[in-house]
Amino acid sequence: MWNCIRPNRNNSVISLPMYDVDHPATLALTEELARRLQLRGFSKEQTRVVWPDGLAAHWQADSLLLSQTCGYPLVTLLDTVRTVGCFHYTVAGCQDYRYRSLFVVRDADRQRQVADFSGQRLVCNSADSQSGYNVWVRRLAEQQSSVNEFFSEVHFSGGHRQSLWALQQQSADITAVDCVSLALFARYHPQWLEGLVVIDQSPLTPGLPLIAAASVSDNQLQLLRQTLAELVADPLSQRLCAPLLIGGFSEISREAYQELL
Repeated sequence: MWNCIRPNRNNSVISLPMYDVDHPATLALTEELARRLQLRGFSKEQTRVVWPDGLAAHWQADSLLLSQTCGYPLVTLLDTVRTVGCFHYTVAGCQDYRYRSLFVVRDADRQRQVADFSGQRLVCNSADSQSGYNVWVRRLAEQQSSVNEFFSEVHFSGGHRQSLWALQQQSADITAVDCVSLALFARYHPQWLEGLVVIDQSPLTPGLPLIAAASVSDNQLQLLRQTLAELVADPLSQRLCAPLLIGGFSEISREAYQELL
């Protein structure tokens, strides 16, 4: 039997909010993760499953035992959180813990290249997104340009789904969406991709990191990592990982994400 870890208000919630495309599947996996953490000595109070309204506040909360964030906020905003690791996704475009963005346009523009969209309208999910915005910053910087110089308009939609909708409604011309989101959309909501096509892809970068509050101890961090590794390896829980396209887990340090800057 595992010894119970003393409840601590500084580590008492868990969440997997980033790829919540099919909520029942996300909830089932998160609840299984909570159950396995309890078997390793965490109390029910420490492993409350939550669905945050404001992600930035959630990621910075002292109550955070485990969550998933984007790599760009990790290196620009979340300077005190602990990096736990990263899931692997069984998606074309991923390699181990690394993923990439895909550049999406309307089907009528399938023969065009990204360079042809100079002076066109860009839509991004948010300015703090690696896959939707920073990928453009880095790509255009290599061409001695910037997002505002290259595109005639830059809009922020609030989410990858909304960016694709903007393309379908012809209120924008091009967007970038990470390959995991697109694969989940294709699986659960193929209508979100109707009339759209991928014309290019970005280089690989580290995927979405799993994080914990700074107050999480070294021992707790190791237990989190052991539980996540077990979660993706155990056939009983693999059936819960599969609907979310999760196929593995790696321990990743914060330093791995410095390439995003």
